[in-house]
Amino acid sequence: MNVSEALKTRITCRAFLDKPVPEETVREILELAKYAPSGGNLQPWHVYVVTGKKLEEFLGIIAEKQKENLFGEGTEYDIYPKGLKEPYKTRRFKCGEDMYASIDVAREDKAGRRAQFSRNFCFFDAPVAMFFAIDRQMGLGQWSDLGMFIQSLMLIAREKGLHTAPQEAWAIWYKTVAEFVSMPEELMLFCGLGLGYMDESAPINQLRTDRAPLEEFATLTGF
Repeated sequence: MNVSEALKTRITCRAFLDKPVPEETVREILELAKYAPSGGNLQPWHVYVVTGKKLEEFLGIIAEKQKENLFGEGTEYDIYPKGLKEPYKTRRFKCGEDMYASIDVAREDKAGRRAQFSRNFCFFDAPVAMFFAIDRQMGLGQWSDLGMFIQSLMLIAREKGLHTAPQEAWAIWYKTVAEFVSMPEELMLFCGLGLGYMDESAPINQLRTDRAPLEEFATLTGF
């Protein structure tokens, strides 16, 4: 699989098969992803990988806490900007509507929407969970570097026949995550990510989000 194919076939997988990913494969993905670019070669990424019985234990903790508070502990950063303007507001709205439509959950079906929201916090049954963090000293440039690292990891996963589910939603459980993985205080949780084999038969995995035409986001001069 070449890079173009990996990029075009990467989706946020929201239903995984009950099939383990070998430790060797996970290590290979991380070893390759470390070659992502970073300004000044700071390599500001930190990754915590959880699987097996430890993942079951962690998800059990989250499930219990969700009974008291579905929407977590708050976040240390704004996942989306406040007062999101156009065209971004419409893009986000349509993405959500298309996702719920793929599983026949109507807008007025509050229980169905809450149930699907909760699926975030079992990593959509992915067998491998990852948490990405960054040192609190770092600035916007290094957050960009972390994003490039995560993107590199996702493309390498596709090369190996795997899929991923990057989830900023995990930021709402930053305290519980940090405690469980023994994250030092100087690190801030950015997001989680599920890794595994996609359930091709799941309707929600048929979703393909829209992309804006080139003319809408690119300005080419001098050609």
